[in-house]
Amino acid sequence: MTTTLPKTLDELKDVSAPYNPGAEMALLGALLNHNAIFDRVGSYLKPEHFAEAVHAELYRLMARLIGRGHTVTAVTLLPYAEEIPGIEDLGGAAEYLGKLVAQAAPMSAADDYAREIYDLARRRWLMEIGSDLVVEAKTPDADSSVNDIIEETEKRLYEVAEEARFGQGFVAFSDALKESITMAAAAYARDGGLSGLATGLRDLDQKMGGLQPSDLIILAGRPGMGKTALATSIAYHVARTYKPAPVAPGEPPKAEEGGIVAFFSLEMSAEQLATRIVSSEAEISSHQIRRGDITPEEFRRLQKVAREIEQAPLFIDDTGGLTIAQLAARARRIKRQHGLDLIVVDYLQLLSGTSRRAQENRVQELTEITTNLKALAKELNVPILALSQLSRQVESREDKRPQLSDLRESGSIEQDADVVLFIFREEYYLKQKEPPIGSEKYAEWMEQMEQVHGIAEIIIAKQRHGPVGKVEVQFTENFTRFADLEKHVEIPEGM
Repeated sequence: MTTTLPKTLDELKDVSAPYNPGAEMALLGALLNHNAIFDRVGSYLKPEHFAEAVHAELYRLMARLIGRGHTVTAVTLLPYAEEIPGIEDLGGAAEYLGKLVAQAAPMSAADDYAREIYDLARRRWLMEIGSDLVVEAKTPDADSSVNDIIEETEKRLYEVAEEARFGQGFVAFSDALKESITMAAAAYARDGGLSGLATGLRDLDQKMGGLQPSDLIILAGRPGMGKTALATSIAYHVARTYKPAPVAPGEPPKAEEGGIVAFFSLEMSAEQLATRIVSSEAEISSHQIRRGDITPEEFRRLQKVAREIEQAPLFIDDTGGLTIAQLAARARRIKRQHGLDLIVVDYLQLLSGTSRRAQENRVQELTEITTNLKALAKELNVPILALSQLSRQVESREDKRPQLSDLRESGSIEQDADVVLFIFREEYYLKQKEPPIGSEKYAEWMEQMEQVHGIAEIIIAKQRHGPVGKVEVQFTENFTRFADLEKHVEIPEGM
């Protein structure tokens, strides 16, 4: 006996979730009648979205044959369907294919049925995650901590939440072209003509076009060069200039300008980073702030600056010893809850890998870290600015400007990075060569110091989307502040 299938989704609401066999049959029948439907639903609907194993295999066969250019009907599909396990229990291949055709959804409603199947599959996955979580929480395992269970669950939940956005297959060139023109138009209309997030440093933005979504950007330098200060300056500028864009209800926030920033500080505490930002903005030495050696007027200035910057969407995670999996889970969480436009990691060598094999070999471990950071940047469609130490071989050269070969375990870092930036301050090294006051070389040393005082070089050693080169910026050491170099900075007397 053949049952009549409802033709609208509203009529199917009495079918209990998370499985709707009627919708699956209706869509398969519609595909047999109109192969063109697959062009509309095939980009997101996969065999694994079907709850009934026979339906999943039928859809897989149809997808394969349509993909080869064949016309798929109940007649042409029959020889293949006869081999599907379990179809005999449904009356045999010929009878069941006939039933699907008889109960086919109208072509105009096929997308609705496909979406129903897709949504129900995600509900089943949520139930599976919940069931696994209960089992794992009830059964202590020496190899996995509670935090491991939470992180794995968060990862799986995020994959379900984002499944519709990623892994969509090919994008038509016309669509990609529209995206490209839209980006160019936005850059043209935006102050400064940037297609990415502005760093707050004019010359660097002109060279890079801003920080680009999905890019892994490495900022490297020897200790004392100001890596953290520059990263903090960029992060704060992005957060300070944040202007939210209109979004639909329930959607995470998006930025029209600036952005929401997640700063993973594996070395410094959140309080230390906040002190640096306040010091820079209030122009009061962080050393004075920590000692309380400030005047009443300076304290009022600190309070005023704190009120101005406290609303900036800058989130700091100062947990030490994070693994790359933990960092990724926390980044996904903040994007889901608050939105996210930039990730900063300070610094790369303080992260650890997750696999046992990687932990046995530092080069393999760092390869895992950089590969996963690049994948995370693409997954979340945000730039990741990751700081990195340089090897000591820099110090052994006469010219101490960094090179790509100076990156620790440089192979994976250089390979995975879209952009590699080095920071270099000649003044730092020249200070160490100060001759005795009054000696013949002292006047020459003072002249050299005047030329490099307060100047830092940001060297663009690699850039997939643009030119390499360098830019000079102003660095005020007392306030750990980077700014545009408007003119040469005079060296103070007595230096």
